[in-house]
Amino acid sequence: MAHYPVLLNEVLEYLSIDASGLYVDCTLGESHYAEAILARLDTGRLIAIDRDRDAIESARRRLSEWGERVSFHHGSYGDIETMLGAERPQGIVADLGLSRGQFETPERGFSFQQNGPLDMRMDRTQQLTAATIVNHYDEREIADLIYGFGEERRSRRIAKAIVRGRPIRDTVHLAGIVARAVPRTPRMKIHPATKTFQAIRIAVNAELEELDRFLETAPLLLAPGGRMAVVSFHSLEDRRVKQAFRGWQAREVLEPLHKRVVRPTDQEIAENPASRSAKLRAAERTLNSWLPLN
Repeated sequence: MAHYPVLLNEVLEYLSIDASGLYVDCTLGESHYAEAILARLDTGRLIAIDRDRDAIESARRRLSEWGERVSFHHGSYGDIETMLGAERPQGIVADLGLSRGQFETPERGFSFQQNGPLDMRMDRTQQLTAATIVNHYDEREIADLIYGFGEERRSRRIAKAIVRGRPIRDTVHLAGIVARAVPRTPRMKIHPATKTFQAIRIAVNAELEELDRFLETAPLLLAPGGRMAVVSFHSLEDRRVKQAFRGWQAREVLEPLHKRVVRPTDQEIAENPASRSAKLRAAERTLNSWLPLN
């Protein structure tokens, strides 16, 4: 999860900002990428997308000096085709991590470091919450999602403890149940509940489905020579980005801009430990390719 702008300089380098171009920030968050892109534009524009209305309202204030050169869209970046219409951007960026505002606000329920409700919704207009999953899904469903979305090998033990511990009241209560089910060992670098919280959050927000929809359409929306950059924070995301980019390269739609995945420098990790798991992949739309969206 991202607390501060991760790989910002690298993202800007690979996007190679055209001062008159159109750019899309698919995951507005704290608006760090958006602000940096806008600062490099002259007559260009930015389209900002986020599922979180709080993030959009905060960004409206932060980016107000750019006026109509930035437009805001509340919704899923998986629906980027609908939001762009006939426009073809020179650059698209997506940072797949949680924003600092989401993570550090207890009432959002993303973190067990402070007590909060079992919510975890990025879009608080949707109905499904973490409470629904932990208190109403059956044991096998919970075990499968913790294993699949958290890559947690002790998922069955955790799921059994969750079902036995119902009703689960809040984030601290859930974290305690998981920690008792799989006690921390000296070799563990993270809290025992970290992977379970990740898995539930991914399930609540259908994050992988959203990413898949984005990767299926975004490359075709780029203008010829346009670029896209995606920053991921765990293997489930990065694997999808890597495979999608390879698929588009085979179809001669995208060309990678680097040989190896781009990671934060030692200095960035020292200044922002939350960046340690970040991976950036960037590619350019080929000049001679054309494929219909359908």
